[in-house]
Amino acid sequence: MDIQFVAQIDASADVVAFPVRKGEAASLEALLGAAAAQARFEGAAGSVAETAAIDGGKARRLLLVGIGDGTIHDLERGGAALTARLQTSGVTTAHVDFASAGDCDEDDVLAFAMGARLRNWRLDRYRTRLPDNAKPTLTNLVIASPAGDLSARWGSYSAVADGVALTQTLVAEPPNILYPASFVERCQHLSDLGVEIEVLDERQMKALGMGALLGVAQGSTRPPRLLAMRWNGGKEGEAPVVFVGKGVTFDTGGISIKPAAGMDMMKWDMGGAGAVAGAMKAIAGRKAKANVVGVVGLVENMPDGNAMRPGDIVTTMSGQTVEVLNTDAEGRLVLCDAISWVQKSYDPKVIVDLATLTGAMVISLGHEYAGMFANDDELADQLQAAGEASGNKLWRFPLSPAYDKLIDSPIADMKNVGPREGGSITAAQFLKRYVGEGVAWAHLDIAGMAWSDKDGPVWAKGATGYGVRLLDRFIADNFEG
Repeated sequence: MDIQFVAQIDASADVVAFPVRKGEAASLEALLGAAAAQARFEGAAGSVAETAAIDGGKARRLLLVGIGDGTIHDLERGGAALTARLQTSGVTTAHVDFASAGDCDEDDVLAFAMGARLRNWRLDRYRTRLPDNAKPTLTNLVIASPAGDLSARWGSYSAVADGVALTQTLVAEPPNILYPASFVERCQHLSDLGVEIEVLDERQMKALGMGALLGVAQGSTRPPRLLAMRWNGGKEGEAPVVFVGKGVTFDTGGISIKPAAGMDMMKWDMGGAGAVAGAMKAIAGRKAKANVVGVVGLVENMPDGNAMRPGDIVTTMSGQTVEVLNTDAEGRLVLCDAISWVQKSYDPKVIVDLATLTGAMVISLGHEYAGMFANDDELADQLQAAGEASGNKLWRFPLSPAYDKLIDSPIADMKNVGPREGGSITAAQFLKRYVGEGVAWAHLDIAGMAWSDKDGPVWAKGATGYGVRLLDRFIADNFEG
């Protein structure tokens, strides 16, 4: 979708939307006011009402779009609602007149545009029999505001939207199309933005002693990869912030196989890796003044005759040993080796990992928040604030030595699972054992957020793109001067 910003609506516009704050519908001029009254439209964020008018013998389609109390999130929701209404309507160009929205500044207009752009993502490439009236038609949005042309500022917003779209596409792709090697290929274009790409293959990872990650991968014919994406936008020599993503491109559970019902959804078990890749695209696309590295461990967890067995003991890159009691607790085995590698390779002061790690997190928080665990209060506060600002919300959970006892093994350094109780916490405690002294670390369990079975504020049901805006905002607020 192409978005343009102008000073006023063109008189020839035949589709015009009017953003309306909550409670201000009564002040609209007669025709729009009547349309609001008939639809019981009160300006709630994301609500839409419409009518038609004949002007000089030409029919005009007029829409009222609720922007609630006018907060950034309400404005985004309004923009998204407009896209959802018009996306497959046959309309190719829509105009938005912010004159009806009261006192709105540049940030308000840009937030509305961002919501419209985010909601425009779709994946239709496999739908060969899609009827014409279900195909997207909306290609242009022209927004008129008192601020006039905002194209200079829009570039950064558009870059972040591009990052979110990349994540959504990676998460939504079927597992026969997206696997470790093809994931790497999908990220090669980031080099055009100035991102340095490094890829480790199975032989290199074996030489480094990544026995945990390779143990997960050994049941699949798809070889694993470790992908590192480095953006050098900050001071030369300054330690980078590192993001680490779990990239299980399909998870059968391995020998501890999952039930058949719903297993198809395990194509999005690489949601953490997808978020990291999308964040790197956003950060590089807007030329962030910070040094950031994104690393993703990419494997497929399959149950063939060579697969890791329950009861196996693997040796991680750190030298610590793990008794594998459940091969479906594989994400932490991928992450622990990736975390060890980034510390050896980049000597970071800050690490944030993201993973669709535990079903227990969905039981705890549903689909409203991702869980956060951190060994540093300042880092936790920074991420919490970035989550609120971006709409990718986080809820902090505890870490405690008391939970460590639950994953101690009688024959190895640790088990890869604890009891059913506190499952998300023991998973975080497992990862914490791989974080070096003096490194601020946070683990984000996004199991309930990478995919949605219903429409959200700025996405249609399916891949949400969760994590990209969170990580981008975290960098912008804390690491760019």
